[in-house]
Amino acid sequence: MLVLVFKKRMAARRKTKSIRRTTKGKGANYRPTKKGAGMTKKGVKAYRKKNPGSKLKTAVTGKVKRGSKAAKRRKSFCARSKGWTGKRGKAARRRWKC
Repeated sequence: MLVLVFKKRMAARRKTKSIRRTTKGKGANYRPTKKGAGMTKKGVKAYRKKNPGSKLKTAVTGKVKRGSKAAKRRKSFCARSKGWTGKRGKAARRRWKC
């Protein structure tokens, strides 16, 4: 009985396995710290494939019109990430132009 419960839990864990957290090579899903941290376009695509219905998007890095959806996303991200003091957090904020 106990073994059966354990096997079911392990099967559930395998299904919800997250994407690889690689920053080097061809299979990189995350950007290295030097390049601004955060997820790559490929990484976002892989995440959305594993999590159908997800609304995850890449960083807003270019110029945006005031009041546009992208400008609001940037403003929201910058407000949320204000307290990030780590190396990757600072790099991500720099990439988002916070």
